[in-house]
Amino acid sequence: MRRWLSSLLPDHRLLREHRVLARFASTLLHPALWHLHRRSARGAVAVGLFCGLIPGPLQMLSAAFAAFVLRVNLPLAVLTTLYTNPLTIVPLYLLAYTLGRWLTGSEADFIHPPARADASLGEWLGQLIDWLVTLGEPLLIGLLVLALTLAAAGFVLVDLLWRLTTLRRWRRRLRARQRCGAMKHGGDAR
Repeated sequence: MRRWLSSLLPDHRLLREHRVLARFASTLLHPALWHLHRRSARGAVAVGLFCGLIPGPLQMLSAAFAAFVLRVNLPLAVLTTLYTNPLTIVPLYLLAYTLGRWLTGSEADFIHPPARADASLGEWLGQLIDWLVTLGEPLLIGLLVLALTLAAAGFVLVDLLWRLTTLRRWRRRLRARQRCGAMKHGGDAR
């Protein structure tokens, strides 16, 4: 699992060479932000799943900040936020709203988000913020509960998969050692 995750993540040495990010290299190159082990992976996935439900472009920034504060794998936390995209964000927000309505007992109906159509980006973002405000408490509570649930599930799932992968590797090594030992002893008897 570690090799597969490592293959997806960028090399931290690229930060040293990037002209803008090189200024922050001493902070961004902290070993805890780049080392990939069970604790950093499960924490990074939890951070990414939680921050993925934050609206707009703040997802990756908040995941990077949380990874820095919690000292979990930075690239994995940012990469994990990508589960929300134009295809998944509306169903996830609808699920969060439905969950929030159920938890708060609200009777308000879901209003569809504004279409971009002929509006400029600024006008559309204003309409989108107004739309979010009208959904209010059910959406906010639903987003918080859904984000916490996804983060907890991701944390547990990565921990479980990491442990199972490690256990499988240990068993494979043990069998290989037993075969080598049997071959040694079988060769001595001749």
